Amino acid sequence: MRTLLVTGPGGSGRTTVAAATALAAARSGHRTLVIGADRTDTLRAVLGGTDAHPGLTVRHLAPADRFRDDLLALQERAASALDLLGAERLDGEELTPLPGSVELALLRALRDAAGEGAHDTVVVDLPPAPEALALLALPEQLRRYLRRLLPPERQAARALRPMLGRLAGVPMPAAWMYETAARGEAELAAAQAVVEAPTTTVRLVAEPGPAGADAVAATATGLALQRLRTDLLIANRVLPDASTDTWLAALCAQQHKTLDEWDATYEQVGRVRHLGHDPRGADDLTALRVPAPTAAAQPIEWPVTRAPADEDGHAYVWHIPLPGAVREQLGLIRRGDELVVSAGAHRRIVTLPSALRRCTVAGAGLREGELRVRFAPDPDLWPQGR
Repeated sequence: MRTLLVTGPGGSGRTTVAAATALAAARSGHRTLVIGADRTDTLRAVLGGTDAHPGLTVRHLAPADRFRDDLLALQERAASALDLLGAERLDGEELTPLPGSVELALLRALRDAAGEGAHDTVVVDLPPAPEALALLALPEQLRRYLRRLLPPERQAARALRPMLGRLAGVPMPAAWMYETAARGEAELAAAQAVVEAPTTTVRLVAEPGPAGADAVAATATGLALQRLRTDLLIANRVLPDASTDTWLAALCAQQHKTLDEWDATYEQVGRVRHLGHDPRGADDLTALRVPAPTAAAQPIEWPVTRAPADEDGHAYVWHIPLPGAVREQLGLIRRGDELVVSAGAHRRIVTLPSALRRCTVAGAGLREGELRVRFAPDPDLWPQGR
């Protein structure tokens, strides 16, 4: 299944581009599903209804319904503990979705689409770029929290739980907590597998200009830190060149300056012209000429290489591509077998490759959009003679 995740700065026209991308995929003969979760169902309005093309399926998510069902089910599983505390049960009618329910609904939709196997191409209209980056990082983060808070290997056998509780002097975590954590772990793992699949890429949408350029640079760094690939940077609402209007000519010049910078910086840059009105319906979306998804780019590699012998004894270098990163905004913290990498507003905790776990961090530097972390063998951990 080819998965294309569409995002960009707020107001960049990402929903329109997502709709046009899905329509182009359907017209190229792919069984295409397009997913949106905004409250006003803008995606369906841009497409002009659900019959834009017979090969296209539009799915608008209703996070409130799923949130209500999940919370009521959790309340039932914890019934004994709630009764013990004298808690008053919540009714479904009084439940409203909390922040984060949209993100969880989108992750479930990705997982379900992969499990259905009914579509060749799935296009997802994600929230604006900062929220989208947080959403795509969520499965990995939540799985890490679950493993730390409720390690499955520490779950005591059911018959031993009362005895262990008496010995410890505190109640042991209930079995339903581990069961719930295991279900959550499985669901998050399935969603993470789709996000990190070789056939999944991100299509980035922005208007060319100073604000758009800053947003694209920050988003590109965040995507690279998550090892997510872009298939295309779409420069949206590009104005025509010829204009006798002084104000419009200045705006065109500003757009072209940014476009030249993008062409020199990013591998694939597409241009979508301004129609002079908000696109609505299949005809307008076709006129935009947004390309259908092509084959996914090669996975992003973070290779470990041997350093030259004369490089102050540093044995290994870990190469982490971070395009757009600023040296002053980089941060590194070693925590056991993990490395905490910060790049501006973005942060990720990554597990060190096995060889580097027996090394100490000897330094780091940013060169040509690549963070290079140097490691030296720890004599106390490295096998003798190696």
